Amino acid sequence: MSRCIFLVLFLALVNELHLSHTTEVAVNDKDNKLCLYANLMVNFSVTYEVTPNQTQVVLIVLPENVTTDGSTCENTTSTLKLNFGDGHSWAINFTKNTETYQADAIVFAYNLSDSSFFPGSVSNETKSVTGKPAITKVGVDTYYSCKSEVLTEMSVTQTLYDVALQAFVTNGSKSENETLCAADIPTTSSAPTTVVTPTAAPTSIPTPTPTLPTPATGVYKVVPGENSTACLMATFGLQLGYKQGQKEETINLVPNVTHVNGTCGVNVSDLVLTSDTINAMFTFTKDSNKFRLHGLNITITPATGVVFTASNTNLSLWEATVGSSYMCNKEQTYNVTDTLTLYTFELHIQPFGVKNEQFETAHECLTDDTSVLIPVVVGAALAGLIVIVVIAYMIGRRKTYVGYQTL
Repeated sequence: MSRCIFLVLFLALVNELHLSHTTEVAVNDKDNKLCLYANLMVNFSVTYEVTPNQTQVVLIVLPENVTTDGSTCENTTSTLKLNFGDGHSWAINFTKNTETYQADAIVFAYNLSDSSFFPGSVSNETKSVTGKPAITKVGVDTYYSCKSEVLTEMSVTQTLYDVALQAFVTNGSKSENETLCAADIPTTSSAPTTVVTPTAAPTSIPTPTPTLPTPATGVYKVVPGENSTACLMATFGLQLGYKQGQKEETINLVPNVTHVNGTCGVNVSDLVLTSDTINAMFTFTKDSNKFRLHGLNITITPATGVVFTASNTNLSLWEATVGSSYMCNKEQTYNVTDTLTLYTFELHIQPFGVKNEQFETAHECLTDDTSVLIPVVVGAALAGLIVIVVIAYMIGRRKTYVGYQTL
């Protein structure tokens, strides 16, 4: 038995290390001296077409083993290009002035004919997307350091984190001095919009109770084809609290006017709910034994016409074992971003492994699971009984002692 437990823990550790590795590269100049150094982690969320009317979402993690062919080092410009897999690459271009350097563009190219990343793709072309990175004003002879996750929105969503990068290395040696990204500098001001919220699961916050009535519970199913059964199932009532400037608003998702769409993948599934006022995209991911809500993208078009948008692609909510569902009947409140609060009611969801359009055994949230409360109540009652007995014993003993003194 102990050997089995050890094996399970070992495999879980191996899986975690596999998903969490860094990519470290060093580029030398024509004199074979170090001119560009990087140690970083980056992943990409790519949507691609699998049938004329259906798309799939895949999460690509930059592997540990890459090549740097195409990387260059010049006096005022440099390029870091990382090649991996079958025709994929990630490149970042830098420019330098007398005091600082910055990243001007990120270019991600991906080959849709690579079935290991894009199974069932109807296209064989190689696509390229460009984005503007938030790497600016890095001091010359320092390296850029950023532990926080920084999101770059393109047609592909890129998440860059745990970065140590020096684009213009002098004298062939990496600098010991660092320039921190804005997200890593403690501040009381609001975080930049490109910075993803912390990895820890959002917790309940002391916001006022919404004035709207409890939203109706909707039943939502993602069906991949005309003759198919549901591959993702969800039931819940959804209320959103959002902030525009100094004004706070709440809005309910109305099930009977909401259109359901989405995709079901091997490791990533999406649930997309669209009404006249709300567009909500829930992205679920899974590893070898757990699934969770990993990303949420919300767009609200209220009656005022001022569109509100917010997203967080680094959540870890509604986690349960693969092969089960997640359920939480009581109201839950989550602070998704600084401007978006999520309220759920009568939640029951299963994004992977749905069979015969039935939920598997549910993993209940702590507020629903009375089996957790029973031991606490019993323990408290026993503790109270013990206190009463001790007090009664001490009072009785004291009376006996006083009686002997009188005699």
